[in-house]
Amino acid sequence: MALMYILYHGTGFSYWTSTFTGNAIGACVSFYLNKMFTFQSKDPIGKNFFRFATVIVCCYGLSYGLGKSLAFFILSEGRLIQASYASDLAILLGTVLYTLTNYFGQKYFVFS
Repeated sequence: MALMYILYHGTGFSYWTSTFTGNAIGACVSFYLNKMFTFQSKDPIGKNFFRFATVIVCCYGLSYGLGKSLAFFILSEGRLIQASYASDLAILLGTVLYTLTNYFGQKYFVFS
């Protein structure tokens, strides 16, 4: 998530470029850690990789799309946070949603 904020604020990348790049880098680390430690899968890499990539892409689109929609909805309804923080809130919400959906996708679809 820190990388996403650095890319978004430090380089001026768009919301989608920042979140995609951050997640792509995180996905590489995640595959290894999930396979070896979290789920301790003994399956060959090839068996898990296609499913892993499918879960990552689906969770990314769903979570960050929904996160962006929720952030703008919250800001338009409540005005509790300045509208200039909409993308920051969207990244935070998207990351939370992504973490949850990705965990369950990996657990039940990839490394079951």
